[in-house]
Amino acid sequence: MTCRILGISGSPVKKGNVETFLSLAMKGLPAKNIEQDTIHLSGLKIQDCIHCNFCLSRQKPGKYCSLKDDAQAVFEKAGAADIIVLASPVYFMRTSARMAAMIDRFRIFVFGNLTAGRMKNKIGVSLAVSWLRQGGIETTHLAHILAFLTLEMIPASVHQGISPLGASAHASSMGSGDFDIQRMSGIESDVSGLQSARFIMRRALELNRLMHK
Repeated sequence: MTCRILGISGSPVKKGNVETFLSLAMKGLPAKNIEQDTIHLSGLKIQDCIHCNFCLSRQKPGKYCSLKDDAQAVFEKAGAADIIVLASPVYFMRTSARMAAMIDRFRIFVFGNLTAGRMKNKIGVSLAVSWLRQGGIETTHLAHILAFLTLEMIPASVHQGISPLGASAHASSMGSGDFDIQRMSGIESDVSGLQSARFIMRRALELNRLMHK
């Protein structure tokens, strides 16, 4: 049985630390019976949810929301996925504004006349990248996990790695906060962070197998 994994990067920076972290996390998976897709919110227009309640009764195929932007394609890919990975930089001790806007738009999977319940029992994985060692990684994970719980998803958790809440990496050397112009993609040297991504992705695959057993 094929497992479909959707990664969503909430960073506004193209080819930055978050996109690199997500790419490496997805690359470490076995190729057999796995389909991978990645969405970069940096290249999409995602508006804020306006709670107009269009989704409650007026959804139709191809139009789940009243807002005219790029969210429909994300909705359809998320609805078809078995595992959803939310990857965000830490901004002001929380997930990014782009990721928060996308999560808010997932309201359609709670109330939509066509889409309500479609996320139920999917596996959710949180990835977070911070500049500082104590720079808000776990509060970013919690934002993602609360979204998973609201959608009736199953958050992946593993004790191995930096945090049981999700894969965690630092953009500065050892999370020191030091800036090195020569090392703009610091997470590539964060061995423990990359290992945490491998651990939690394996756990997500295990959970998905158990759900479909």
